[in-house]
Amino acid sequence: MHQNTSTSLAFFPAQDRITPLTSGPKHHFFGYYDKSPWDPSGRWVLALEVDFMDRAPSEHDRATIGLIDTADHNQWTPLATTSTWNWQQGCMLQWLGQKGDEIIFNDRRDGRFISRIYNIHTGKEKLLEQPIYGVSPNGDYAISTNFARLHHQRPGYGYAGVVDPWMDQYAPEDDGLYRIDLCTGRFDLMLSLAEAAVFERMPAFEGRIHRFNHVQISRDGERIAFLHRYRAPSEPCHQTRLLTISRNGDQLWRLSDHEMVSHYDWGPGQKLIAWARRHESGDGYYLFEDRTDLITPVGRDAFDDDGHCSFSPDGKMILTDTYPCSKSHRRVILYDINGSERTDLVELFSIPMADALRCDLHPRWNRDGKQICIDSTHEGTRQMYSIDLEPLR
Repeated sequence: MHQNTSTSLAFFPAQDRITPLTSGPKHHFFGYYDKSPWDPSGRWVLALEVDFMDRAPSEHDRATIGLIDTADHNQWTPLATTSTWNWQQGCMLQWLGQKGDEIIFNDRRDGRFISRIYNIHTGKEKLLEQPIYGVSPNGDYAISTNFARLHHQRPGYGYAGVVDPWMDQYAPEDDGLYRIDLCTGRFDLMLSLAEAAVFERMPAFEGRIHRFNHVQISRDGERIAFLHRYRAPSEPCHQTRLLTISRNGDQLWRLSDHEMVSHYDWGPGQKLIAWARRHESGDGYYLFEDRTDLITPVGRDAFDDDGHCSFSPDGKMILTDTYPCSKSHRRVILYDINGSERTDLVELFSIPMADALRCDLHPRWNRDGKQICIDSTHEGTRQMYSIDLEPLR
């Protein structure tokens, strides 16, 4: 058993307000930073439960999907299971719409990836013929991409057990971003990889394998952001563009194309924050205005490394984290955009792991911006924790 080697430091204002939401011996986590695990009422928190944390999941490993009842001593209620998950993004588990009675997540049937809409009260469910990545805020449509391609191009972000039909094609014409009508279940290809590979074509595209990743829908549901990544078969690393497109599949726009874009998030209006590279000013956080060339540096004196960034519900704060720094610790950070003030909330030990297995903190907001939730290994197992922000805001 790994010991908690983190130290409670007085200058971390939230260090004593970390509350476990789950406990061992089994491991619990939610996944990515761009989805809230809290239901609209603020009572229920979604999570995944698994038996191990030291290897990549196979197609035979099932994760239990359950609810944490924060009004009843964090009681755990299992709901369903899935065999389609990874350590970074789970099974794309999320609440569907604003009622708080349905969830959606990825699974597999008959050797292919699907998604399931599940009613937490009745247990009734609806199967969709495509897995989901991003879901619109009101729950009317979702965007999907090829998770088998992600699995062989970026291990840790796709799912095992399904062969990519376009594995040998660098930029297929009949694979890419799919739009799914969550009412009818109908899906269609809205942007192919071949189309992306000729859009504002760059010399670096030649001889590269193209893929889409990190899909997120804007707060009003009208625009979709995604990363267009490409690499040569012999290259370990990829290059990236940040693109957006309308929900109807038109008005494709390039926001950033200076080799590197990492994590990003939609804010209020048509703004996005992203950790990106700009040739004229280097790597850092930038604020992008969709469908314009307006780009504004954010926190140039406050940040020198990438993190999982997201806007607060009111758009006034940026929440992010760090990758392991000295002595394998990670930090959770709040940044006041208007005041240009950085507050390091907590510092936690992170068990060293291989890249595809690592436990990033992935800080996530609750619905009113008064709490955040993280995944962490600082107590020896992979668990979920909440941090109270109300005294700080």
